[in-house]
Amino acid sequence: MQQFYTYIALDLANQRASEAREARFAAEFAAGRPKRPSLIRRSLAEGLAAISRGSASAARRLDAVAADDLGRSLTPSD
Repeated sequence: MQQFYTYIALDLANQRASEAREARFAAEFAAGRPKRPSLIRRSLAEGLAAISRGSASAARRLDAVAADDLGRSLTPSD
């Protein structure tokens, strides 16, 4: 009999979680959030991504120069 109560409790907990999830989704929908990020947020993200790509490119160039210098220093000189 106790197992039956366990299943009832689990079912009740699942129902409550489902109702809470539906209520949260309804509240978000009612808040009128835009479907996509705002123009300012998107522009800022694109600008920061461009800066990040530029700094990564500069780091790769510096690494290549350092590798060339290291390669020259390790080669035997006559």
